[in-house]
Amino acid sequence: MSRFLFVTDLDNTFVGDDDALRELSQLLSKHRQEHGTKIVYATGRSPVLYEELKQERNLMEPDALVLSVGTEIYLDKRDTPDTDWSKKLSEGWNREVVLSKTAEFSELKPQPDTEQGQFKVSFFVEQSVAAGILPQLESSLSESGLDVKLIYSSGIDLDIVPSSSDKGQAMQFLREKWNFVSERTVACGDSGNDIALFAVGEERGILVGNARPELIQWHNENPVNHRYLAKNVCAGGIIEGLKYFGFL
Repeated sequence: MSRFLFVTDLDNTFVGDDDALRELSQLLSKHRQEHGTKIVYATGRSPVLYEELKQERNLMEPDALVLSVGTEIYLDKRDTPDTDWSKKLSEGWNREVVLSKTAEFSELKPQPDTEQGQFKVSFFVEQSVAAGILPQLESSLSESGLDVKLIYSSGIDLDIVPSSSDKGQAMQFLREKWNFVSERTVACGDSGNDIALFAVGEERGILVGNARPELIQWHNENPVNHRYLAKNVCAGGIIEGLKYFGFL
């Protein structure tokens, strides 16, 4: 057994089955202590919502936090985002222009202030209208000279972030920082905003058994040997996948 980099989404992936979560947390904690494995939570949650979940589920302390869909990285329990990552995201990003352009679309309902960030503008968009307006919005933002991308997930959440920002690129940033090869890196997820974790390179991927339709569809349309669709749900599916890849 040797160390590996473990990166996981939280809601309905790491969290969702309390018994399996306890078992997985014990396994990971032991592996970190004995082999130097690094544990990263990569979630769409803001710092405020992450703290709520951490207290509610008594989550183990990670080595790094990737929050707000990859727009913020926190290292070593610090309460300010990593400056190297923030500097990388600032190129081609102008929050005021994003706000100006999105104001032209009445279908976009702003998410609470706690869910907005320096490099993230977030809305609720009903699935019934999303397919019609998102291409128009993307075109409008592009014509403004912004280098941004739209992440739509769970049939309601829209995040507008810098093109250089997502969970996958944040994972790559940490992988290189800590000198892990892709073969010793594993990512786990359940929804559309986790596709970035699975599409960035040849890191091992675990889709939990309760993965949402948009992720299953993408998985089926982009088959590779280094990705695994588990039968078990949430943390149970992660344990299954870690054993499949030989990490446990």
